[in-house]
Amino acid sequence: MTDREFDKSVALAAVCQAASLVQQFARKGKADEQAFSASMQSLLVTNPENTLDVFGQLSCLRLGYITLEAQLSNRPAAKDAEITRYIASLLGLERKLAKNAGKLAELGERMEHIKRQQSLYELLDEPMLANLARIYSDVISNIGPRIQVAGDPAQLKQTSIQHRVRASLLAGIRAAVLWRQLGGQRRQILFSRRKILSNAETALQRINH
Repeated sequence: MTDREFDKSVALAAVCQAASLVQQFARKGKADEQAFSASMQSLLVTNPENTLDVFGQLSCLRLGYITLEAQLSNRPAAKDAEITRYIASLLGLERKLAKNAGKLAELGERMEHIKRQQSLYELLDEPMLANLARIYSDVISNIGPRIQVAGDPAQLKQTSIQHRVRASLLAGIRAAVLWRQLGGQRRQILFSRRKILSNAETALQRINH
C-alpha cells in the first residue's frame, strides 16, 4: 500500500466509522467508546503532520475499517444498506460544502470556538457534544438533502442521543473533507473496490497484530 493509498484508506475508514457510530447510537443508544472519542478528537485536528495524526493511531479506526471491509466484501450478508446510505449522504453533503465558501468559513470559525471551549469542558462532556451537534445542524444539515437517521424511536427522542448522532455526522463530514483533499472520489469506491478492500484488510491485519 503506497503512502497515498494508505492515507486515503484512513480517511474513508473514518467516514465509515462515523456512519457506524450514527447507526449504533440511533439503534442502541450507545456506541464504541474508543471509536467515538477518536472521531470527536479528529474534529479539532486542523494542522496534522500526517493523515493518521488526525485520528491518533490506526487502532482508533478499527470500527471504521471493519465497516469498510464489510461494505466492500463479496459477502452479501455483511453489507448494510443503511450504512451505505449514510456514507453516500456524507460524501454528497461534503461535495456541496466544498462549493460553499460562506459555509466553509462559518464552519472554520465555529470549530475554532469549540477549541477555545476546551479550557472549560472535556470534548466528550455534554455541553461540548451539544455544541458540536448545533454546528452540524446550523452549518451542514441544510446545504443538501437531510440525512434521515433510522433507529429506535425511544433512543432518538433523547436529547443526548441526538447530540451524539449529529456530532458523529459532523465527524463524518470532516473525514469526507480529508478524503477529498487526498484525491478521493466517489467513483473510485465503485471502480477501485478491490484495491480499497485490499487496503482495508491490510490495515485490519496491522491493527490486530
